[in-house]
Amino acid sequence: MGSGIVTAALLAGQKVVLKEIDQKNLDAGVGRVESNIMSMVKRKKMTEEKAEKLLKNLVPTLDYGPFGDLDLVVEAVVEIMGLKQTIFADVAAHVPKHCLIATNTSTLDIPEMGSKLSPEVQARLIGLHFFSPAHVMPLLEIVKTQQTTPQVLADALSWGQSLKKTNVVAMNCPGFAVNRVFFPYGQAAQFILDRGVDPYTIDKAVSQFGMPMGPFRLSDLVGGDVGFHVTKTFVGAYPERCYQSQINPLMFEDKRLGEKTGAGMYKHVLNKKGKRQAVPDPEGIAPYVAKSRQAANAGTIKVSTKDIQEMIFFPVINEACRILDENIVQDPANLDIACVMGMGFPAFRGGICKLCDSMGAQYVCGRLSAWAAEFPEHAGFFAPCDYLQKVAAQGIVLCD
Repeated sequence: MGSGIVTAALLAGQKVVLKEIDQKNLDAGVGRVESNIMSMVKRKKMTEEKAEKLLKNLVPTLDYGPFGDLDLVVEAVVEIMGLKQTIFADVAAHVPKHCLIATNTSTLDIPEMGSKLSPEVQARLIGLHFFSPAHVMPLLEIVKTQQTTPQVLADALSWGQSLKKTNVVAMNCPGFAVNRVFFPYGQAAQFILDRGVDPYTIDKAVSQFGMPMGPFRLSDLVGGDVGFHVTKTFVGAYPERCYQSQINPLMFEDKRLGEKTGAGMYKHVLNKKGKRQAVPDPEGIAPYVAKSRQAANAGTIKVSTKDIQEMIFFPVINEACRILDENIVQDPANLDIACVMGMGFPAFRGGICKLCDSMGAQYVCGRLSAWAAEFPEHAGFFAPCDYLQKVAAQGIVLCD
């Protein structure tokens, strides 16, 4: 993710300092940035002369020496709170007093990251959540806290605009807006898998719904390690409405993490054109699926394509209603924009709130209630929230 953020800033004509912990990682990061830029040359989106000019703005470093005159720092390390706290403290000690200190975290609590810093520095903390690949995806989720000053928010919005990103502002909470609204997406897919449904059938049904890829293919793209840490965050924050499958922990334990290791729920191989391709690997995942289903001890269910789609997306609608009720995002339209631009939700469906309107809140509420009754041990995962019940009962249109 870090190399994508660097690439996005370079493409905007900005000077960028890239810091890493050792030379091996620094060389790898610079290599990824150069590859991102030169791929545009190969596709004739940029001249070689311009690419070389942009890359001259990249300053690789192993220490904080170049940080003394920066206006903005974005950390993009793995989702481990202690590590991020350490980095924030180090950064704060080396940047000027006007410098914004941002995190690209997708789920972790921003005030907790800055809890060991002075109130003055905490006021300069903000979330800048990019979506992968950061130099391609058009959305930037800007996350403010109770301590974030109006000037810091304005500066963050201005920087996002300089990158030609569509900015959506969200209040701090576990998962913020986009990842929080979609955390039931992957968990619902795992719920269905643990009840005997083939994972590739699930992915196909979701692709037919209009998503660019299914939840298991997405997990491989993002990385099983990321999914493992993110799930821990959501389980800690919302234990009463999380479904905890063993499929991801089992694969994480064996470092079967998706594209980055060559195998996850799919095998990732190079095709004849030299491009990486995801290939179903039923034999490879069979032991993990069997152990996960054994741990769930839930029997099997029979579902149609429509059932799969609704069991996956209706819990997402439910979480969207909670987000609106808590004012994490002020406008349903902003949440819809974020889902389309950040998660690839099919634009022709209008967004997750618009989906609720088109399906009918009463129908969505009824289906969720039925599943809560059918699977009482997981009623918390499916049960419609108070706000959705209100929307259904009063015939409220979310996107008027």
